Amino acid sequence: MMLEQSLITHSAPTLAGLKTGSLFCFSYSSGAELEAQLSRCRLALQDKGVRIRILRRTPDRALLYVYRPAKLAQDLQKPGVPEFLAQMGYPSLNPEQALGRLAQKTARQSCPHEVGLFLGYPLADVVGFIENEGKNCKCCGCWKVYCNECEARKTFHKFKKCELVYTRLFLGGRPVKKLIVAA
Repeated sequence: MMLEQSLITHSAPTLAGLKTGSLFCFSYSSGAELEAQLSRCRLALQDKGVRIRILRRTPDRALLYVYRPAKLAQDLQKPGVPEFLAQMGYPSLNPEQALGRLAQKTARQSCPHEVGLFLGYPLADVVGFIENEGKNCKCCGCWKVYCNECEARKTFHKFKKCELVYTRLFLGGRPVKKLIVAA
């Protein structure tokens, strides 16, 4: 699968400006192929306020983080988030430094729980997930919900609708660059 298709499949709400970030695994046959596809996508994203970063890489798969840096900077300053991330080993809330720390942690474990904050999930749900060890959630969609179920369900519905529209437009020939909402 081409990286552009994966962007649409796994990151439509981020491309549309509805979500801070998206995370997905991308399989490739060679490092040169990955770099070529990343280069093309970065070119399409660069003027729209969206970035793509490799968090972890193996010889045939990359864990990619697609995000809106300005929105991430805001999310990292929400009430309670700086203190929580400090407890989780993030000495800086500068988005790029925090992402560097996340990449270090991701290299050692599959997915640190605080990654939810980098995806725009509510702090209360990230904390609820950790405290409940992933069990006892009120509902489940893009993330496991422990607090505001009604609001989360609305968000899940909005994301799903966005994914369907973006997939239809992309398969109909609309290029990724035309589907990205500028910041």
